[in-house]
Amino acid sequence: MVEQADLDAVAGQLGREPRGVLEIAYRCPNGEPAVVKTAPRLPDGTPFPTLYYLTHPALTAAASRLESAGLMREMTERLDSDAELAAAYRRAHESYLAERDAIESLGTTFSGGGMPDRVKCLHVVIAHSLAKGPGVNPFGDEALAVLAAEPGMAGILDPTVWT
Repeated sequence: MVEQADLDAVAGQLGREPRGVLEIAYRCPNGEPAVVKTAPRLPDGTPFPTLYYLTHPALTAAASRLESAGLMREMTERLDSDAELAAAYRRAHESYLAERDAIESLGTTFSGGGMPDRVKCLHVVIAHSLAKGPGVNPFGDEALAVLAAEPGMAGILDPTVWT
């Protein structure tokens, strides 16, 4: 059960009411929600395959900056040349699907963020890494290591985890 105070905080972060929130999947060290786990179908029945959704404004802005800087393209290119990395990203995709399908199957092999063939959305892979912790999504982990070095992330990311 998600507390109303958390839903109110997420609504403030998003600028709208959150939909289909199952739980707060990651909190900043100060306790603020930063990632929500979302139902595979929204309350109106619309499929919503994004299991983990980044909500913290500083994190969403930082993910957008990394995307604009071309990090997704660089990551995707590495999938073709690094079999071990590609296998780890495929495992992240399979884990994501299995977890979502355990809640409700959408009948699709689409997970999110471009997994497993490309990096399409850093917001998704970052949210996945924050929710599951290091070692699950290699590209989310890499992006978080970059972000953890930024001064503005001090109160948002635990530096003992994401360096």
